[in-house]
Amino acid sequence: MRKRPNTSPTELPLPFAYDEQESEENLTALGGMPLLMQAFRSLGAGHSVAEHIHLKQRQRGLDEASYVESFVVLNAAGGDCLEDFDHVRADTGLAELIGHELPSPEAARKFLYQFHDESKVEEAQQQELALGRVSYIPQESAALAGLGAVNRDVVQEFGRRTRDKIATIDMDATIIESWKQEAQRTYKGVAGYQPMLALWAELNVIVADEFRDGNVGSDTRLLPVTKQAFAALPEGVEERYFRGDSACYQQELLRWLRNRKREEGPEGFIGFGISAEMSESLRKQIQKLPEAFWKPYREDSEAICECAEVLNWDPLERKAGEELDPVRYLAIRISKRQGELFADGKLYKHFGVVTNRWDYEAKRLLEWQREKAGSIEAAHDVLKNELAAGVMPCGRFGANAAWLRMAVLTYNVMSALKRLALPPELLTARPKRLRFLVFNTAGRILHHARRVVCRLRHLSESVGGWRAALAALPLACAS
Repeated sequence: MRKRPNTSPTELPLPFAYDEQESEENLTALGGMPLLMQAFRSLGAGHSVAEHIHLKQRQRGLDEASYVESFVVLNAAGGDCLEDFDHVRADTGLAELIGHELPSPEAARKFLYQFHDESKVEEAQQQELALGRVSYIPQESAALAGLGAVNRDVVQEFGRRTRDKIATIDMDATIIESWKQEAQRTYKGVAGYQPMLALWAELNVIVADEFRDGNVGSDTRLLPVTKQAFAALPEGVEERYFRGDSACYQQELLRWLRNRKREEGPEGFIGFGISAEMSESLRKQIQKLPEAFWKPYREDSEAICECAEVLNWDPLERKAGEELDPVRYLAIRISKRQGELFADGKLYKHFGVVTNRWDYEAKRLLEWQREKAGSIEAAHDVLKNELAAGVMPCGRFGANAAWLRMAVLTYNVMSALKRLALPPELLTARPKRLRFLVFNTAGRILHHARRVVCRLRHLSESVGGWRAALAALPLACAS
């Protein structure tokens, strides 16, 4: 007869009881969060806020920089609504470590509301309605533009420290669903917002963002966002590239990218790869290609993908005296492995990409252009599902735009922390991984020799030493 093993602890009641009296010890559940705050301050974000954002009319209470830093804490800690400030605010040990308390939900809401300017919304609405349009993009308030300047300053200081010479800008819109009464219907049929973002792929930082209503098309007014993105890059960047989907396939943007003496942008070559709209003229050019032109691109279990080059074709109409980079069109042909027809009764599906790069063969160029799916789309996912951008706090357009921009700022400061101070194996860590390994580290707050000391519950090897991580993040004025 088999002997029954010892009783498993999982079969017994938990061996403790909760004591609902508050502990007299000063503890924190976020002992690793100050590393992120040090990165925030190291990049000069606090100084930049003081320079660009002026909202307070009285001296008492938190200053603007402390408010912005508090929103970064909320995002990094996993909060996704203003009410979550109550939970993070209850961690008095964290407040002592970063040197200021966090705002109450009501104070944070009032601060956020100050980024909204209703007159900007009404002005944009009247202008577009007069032209027979129903969608519009309001001009940013001074405070919201100031918050954008803070993000640019952070990106430039980060870029200055890394000294990266190459910058690839990936641009794309994303849908944020919302049930707010003010939210507009998107092209997918759901109500929400559809902001446009641009990412510096090599450093994984968002260099431009524009908040938009859900009914604003993803192909609307892309050139201003593109200009903002390239303007945010530090002076040390020497090579510039741009990638986009078919929403970016528009004459105004293509003309600007192809013109090496472009207005309101860096002079010189900007290499681009943009998905082309399948117009009837492009389709005819592709169908004319000889069979020998088609080369293997990639395969899967159900489809065969081939690529080819469309020679000597450029539909962009040049203006008198205009000098533009020559372009090449690359075609993709997809067929089902068993020779079956697609739902529209055709044997092939065709796609196109336009580029001014001639240094790659067709297959390599298409692979390079597709890499944006792993950069900007991943950034959208993190912002909406691991930071607070996925849930808008109110119905005020400017306040929601600031809420998104705070999440963007958090995203960028996290990227800087990983690259500048944490071990290489954490370079691709997402926020939830950083919370698990770094931010959510229990600590005890002690006072010794007129200094505040945080004694951690355990020393994490994953950060390569807490003191070393802090030392790798000197303040901008001291670096």
